[in-house]
Amino acid sequence: MTKGKILVVDDDENLLRLISYNLEKAGYSVATCSDGKKALEEFLRFEPDLVILDVLMPKLDGFKVCEKIRKYPAKKHIPIIIASAIYRRVNYQEEAKKIGADYYLVKPFDPQKLIKKVEELLRDAGETG
Repeated sequence: MTKGKILVVDDDENLLRLISYNLEKAGYSVATCSDGKKALEEFLRFEPDLVILDVLMPKLDGFKVCEKIRKYPAKKHIPIIIASAIYRRVNYQEEAKKIGADYYLVKPFDPQKLIKKVEELLRDAGETG
């Protein structure tokens, strides 16, 4: 039995493998894809408990994907983590919050920090959802 389902979206295949490995090792079921358009399709098919989105991706960027996910009324409670190497531009963090992301994670990051944040967000979502 898994602890939950997580959708990870990033166009960097190595990072997808690293994140997936760590999440699966922590007991989560993981689905991955590498562009924003597929992310929306996989979101509806996989029905994740949490989504991790890169910002700069082909077809639709992570901000657009986050905005579209937040428009599904029955799915508004699902936590979204935006992960990006762009950290010096404060407006990216502000933009992520404005469109409904629950957390902005700066790359590179410690996989254990990601696991802790995932657990925290899922716990909080369970208390309110």
